Amino acid sequence: MALLQANKDLISTGMKEFNVLLNQQVFSNPPIPEEAMVTMVDDWVDFYINYYRKQMVGEQQEQERALQELQQELNILSAPFLAKYKAFLKTF
Repeated sequence: MALLQANKDLISTGMKEFNVLLNQQVFSNPPIPEEAMVTMVDDWVDFYINYYRKQMVGEQQEQERALQELQQELNILSAPFLAKYKAFLKTF
């Protein structure tokens, strides 16, 4: 069963907004530990999932599938950001 178009659109919007959030981050000096950054990114993903949960349409199963896809996509987007942060920490 394919995702409903409205949910696909929400996933796309969420991904774009999350990417903007990641691109706006400025690494500080002194840096926070890598584990803290991972926790922060996980919290951001949770925030987006909870925000978009209220907007998903369709039956419960459809909504859950769409939220799982959104979470997967946000985790994929966050991986390069976390790798970049890890590389930043190595400069200290």
